[in-house]
Amino acid sequence: MDDMTKFVERADILLEALPYIRRFYGKTVVIKYGGHAMVDGELKDSFARDIVMMKYIGIHPVVVHGGGPQIGSFLKKLGKDSQFIQGMRVTDEETMDIVEMVLVGKVNKEIVGLINRHGGKAVGLSGKDANLIQAEKYYLSAAKAKDTPPEIIDIGLVGKVTQVNAALINSMTADGLIPVIAPTGVGEQGETYNINADLVAGAVAAALQAEKLILLTNVPGVLDLSKELIQAMDEARTRALIEEGTITGGMFPKVKCCLKALKGGVKKAHIVDGRLKHTILLEMFTDQGIGTEIVL
Repeated sequence: MDDMTKFVERADILLEALPYIRRFYGKTVVIKYGGHAMVDGELKDSFARDIVMMKYIGIHPVVVHGGGPQIGSFLKKLGKDSQFIQGMRVTDEETMDIVEMVLVGKVNKEIVGLINRHGGKAVGLSGKDANLIQAEKYYLSAAKAKDTPPEIIDIGLVGKVTQVNAALINSMTADGLIPVIAPTGVGEQGETYNINADLVAGAVAAALQAEKLILLTNVPGVLDLSKELIQAMDEARTRALIEEGTITGGMFPKVKCCLKALKGGVKKAHIVDGRLKHTILLEMFTDQGIGTEIVL
């Protein structure tokens, strides 16, 4: 292949992206950033460049990040074991202090710095900033004997989102800023809650009436029983896949989060492979896309 052919192919790729750039111009896209994409140096740079490019072409990215492995690592250094029930971290007051320190003080600022280093104008936020994420205590339930009420399990300072200050986020994006949100919330008495990052991303996307919610994961997307990628699902098929046991484990809460966000007004939700470079751009600006698209 000669150089001129390569240049023409590059031009074709840019032209393929044009209708998508036009479609998403001025729209809000919420990205949940987590998994392997947060720890691999090359993928971290790829993610930051994707976010900056989106902003420069007129799309409003809003980032919500996780940080479970970083929290676990720090707790281990302090000699404190991590305890999980139904996949949720048991969070006493001492653990909550560490969670807030790691998520808000370390992980959040690293992501902000990375985006800014690549030419963006990112600003880090926690749930306490201008009451960005208001929350209340979240209780787990566990089935007991047949025909008896489920057991209610207190897992400490773990919360669920009750309200999102969408006006603050919209004001920031309109000013050319990129909000980077740590998944903590504030209660009525000023207490801090640790909240699942997927749930925060879904609630933020619904509050903003986002065009898209994109969840980065460590798998290609939702897989069928033959481990083949399911490229698109509507609500009916999604619920059928849950009932038949195809969607289980860590994928179950992600899919539920997507359905809740869609019912809250988000146009489309995507579960994509965060282990691929430029996975966000591939999803948004190519004809085929990647991962699993979920719609109502």
